[in-house]
Amino acid sequence: MKYKTLKNKLHITILLLPGLLIFGLFTIYPIIKLLIISFFDWDFNSILNQSFAGLDNYKAVLTDSYFQTAFVNTLVYTLVTVPAQMFLGLMAALLIHNVTHFKVGFRVLYYLPVITSWVIASLVFKYIFNTEGFFNYFLKDILHLIDHNIRWLDSRWSGLGVAMILGSWKGIGWNMVVFLAALQTVSLDLYEAASIDGAGSLTRFFKITIPSIKGTILFALVMLTIGGFNVYTSIKMITGGAPSHKTDTILSWMYYKAFSTGDFGYSAALSFITAFVLALLAVVQFRLMKSKD
Repeated sequence: MKYKTLKNKLHITILLLPGLLIFGLFTIYPIIKLLIISFFDWDFNSILNQSFAGLDNYKAVLTDSYFQTAFVNTLVYTLVTVPAQMFLGLMAALLIHNVTHFKVGFRVLYYLPVITSWVIASLVFKYIFNTEGFFNYFLKDILHLIDHNIRWLDSRWSGLGVAMILGSWKGIGWNMVVFLAALQTVSLDLYEAASIDGAGSLTRFFKITIPSIKGTILFALVMLTIGGFNVYTSIKMITGGAPSHKTDTILSWMYYKAFSTGDFGYSAALSFITAFVLALLAVVQFRLMKSKD
């Protein structure tokens, strides 16, 4: 019996070993290596002359005005796009959940932005909001609301605004799918009982629907927050951090420091600071949702 148990464990270990090796090689090792680099003056331009820097890279990140600007931009992006995606996604899910015809068509329509390439979507939005783009043409030549073209992508907040519109639009479909799946688990008996008691649609929504999908709301909130802090492609393609890195986010600034200046020690420290902030936010969100139960 013991021999058979040992043989089964050995068999399981052999089957798991390739996956564990790949996971260790491509996940664990890079994380450990990155942590080591964050404590060194690791300049890619002089890779043979590395020196131990202690916490200097972490201090450099936290006192860097460019990082502070990037952090604020990332925070604003997250605070705007996360509620927008969740609200619009939930409204789309409620609409599809309650319609009786063309459900598949509506699902496809709302999900199309999700499967659209970030690069392609960013380039389209860049073209639309360009100085000579469609948005200025619409405002100036059709609505006659402005008398000259506005440089939307050349200022900090309007440039970020374009990226936030894109981010919110891209996320509607994913939230729709998540919330639609949650809505389909809510018992119809609850709605029928509430209707008999005279509860209106808003009362049923806030007293039955929201509490019933609270776990899904938390899941979406955590995932979207992580996604918001990882915004990169839209910023890179639409503004490129211009003007003067004022529209940079954490990831775009990290990329610039690593691959444009060669300061990998700074970028490694920044990546761990970002990971810590995200972990802290996730813990706070879970605690807040737990306290409301």
